[in-house]
Amino acid sequence: MLSYDELTSPERELWDAFPEGRRVDLRTGVPEDDRVVEGGQWGAGRTVRAAVIVALLLGMNTTQPGAVACLRLAGARITGPLDLAGAQIGQSLWFEDCWFEEPVNLFGASTRTLVITGSRVPGIDAGSAHIEGNVDLRRSLLESGASSPFNHDITALSLTNARVTGGIVLNKAEINAPGGWAVAAGGLVMEGGVFCRGGFLARGEVRLLGAQLPGGLFMQGAQLTEPGPRGVALALDNAVASTLDFSGGFTANGTVRLQGTRASGTLTFEGAVLNGPPDGRGPSLVAPLMQAVDFDFTLARPPSGTVDLQGAQVSHLHDGEHSWPEAVELDGFVYGSIKVDEAAGRREAARRRNSVPHRVAWIRRCPGYNPQPYEQLASWYRKAGHDDEARRVLLAKQRHRRRTLPWAARAWGHLLDVTVGYGYRPWLAGVWLLALTLLGALSFSTHAPRPVQRGEGAPFQPLVYTLDLLIPIGGLGQRTAWYWPNGSLQWLAYLLIAFGWILTTAVIAGVTRALQKS
Repeated sequence: MLSYDELTSPERELWDAFPEGRRVDLRTGVPEDDRVVEGGQWGAGRTVRAAVIVALLLGMNTTQPGAVACLRLAGARITGPLDLAGAQIGQSLWFEDCWFEEPVNLFGASTRTLVITGSRVPGIDAGSAHIEGNVDLRRSLLESGASSPFNHDITALSLTNARVTGGIVLNKAEINAPGGWAVAAGGLVMEGGVFCRGGFLARGEVRLLGAQLPGGLFMQGAQLTEPGPRGVALALDNAVASTLDFSGGFTANGTVRLQGTRASGTLTFEGAVLNGPPDGRGPSLVAPLMQAVDFDFTLARPPSGTVDLQGAQVSHLHDGEHSWPEAVELDGFVYGSIKVDEAAGRREAARRRNSVPHRVAWIRRCPGYNPQPYEQLASWYRKAGHDDEARRVLLAKQRHRRRTLPWAARAWGHLLDVTVGYGYRPWLAGVWLLALTLLGALSFSTHAPRPVQRGEGAPFQPLVYTLDLLIPIGGLGQRTAWYWPNGSLQWLAYLLIAFGWILTTAVIAGVTRALQKS
């Protein structure tokens, strides 16, 4: 039990100021002497024991009538463990430009607004805490040191299963846990937003698994480096947010995981850099089953690793020339529209010159053959009123599929492609019919055939005779009435009959296939 007589001069000043909520400022006003990184060297005149702060927050100095108690401390060196685990704290905590000797433990505590700005802290554990207000850690340096049964051994900031009724502000903060967890906030429930802007730097994995962020997550310009053994820089699996903003130079030197993440508004990577894990062997973005309304993937440069969007669903996709790496996973990816980022601004991708070859090449970056990406792209073209482009995409799908078939099926596929374009180019059958008709009519007009039965049958007509050979169903009375003594012309007649059957079969098969897919 602390007594007033045991307190040092700065501690007595804080003790007296607490009931009235007055700020105690121990800074000298000299920039060289107030540098927080050198706070470990501050003397007794700027030192406050953590035990004194704990005693105040647990009711050692009661509130005065007519005043709101609040702990406000600036420029102090705080020694010893600030252990408030499980405490019920009715006052706000404000620390500015302070140097903490040991971690801050708020595990399971209930408190009001927590402000630690411009300070150096060897870890904060606020797991399972209930905070009525904001958490403000702007410009602070947090280093690994806090640990609990729920976290990795190396954790700098823990908000696991915490509930915050306001927002979390980490602008310009530096959080260091190289190879560990810089931020562990799985199961975090927010009522406000999370802001990591203005030069936010995290060394280690930032984890927000299953977090509920109705106010959004804003990481414009944030830098995420030195991930753990898994190579993950940011893990947002199964998180729910209104907005996820990773724009304005956001850089992740590790995998960004958005598996099952849902954004009711915008998910943007505009101007971001996704470098993937440092060893170069992991994906840059893993977002299967992700859902968003607007998905802006106009990166500053192509990702170094793969991008996995399997089963993802977005209403509007925005991409550009730097959006896609050499390998992408698009099986099951569903989108309502695509807009491209160009020098003149954004425009509907379907109106872009060479849109189909560009989009087919995009799909071809997927390993192996999957029909869904082609069918999704064709569906989008149809909805946009570009039916010809949709047919070209489906034709490209059949050509891609053909590569996976046995040799006999590939041969039949080549025949369907050449004759009717797998049913998506039925006019090719007319071209073949016209060419073969001209060939036959000109060849047969150079010689005179012999009648099968003299004096019977219609007069010989080269054009009608050729059509009679090419059309396998029915008859025009020419094919059965005449034959050729010339062996080459008779073989030509046989070939035209064969071509007629092949062409008819191809037309029926191709058109049937096209109608079934439509």
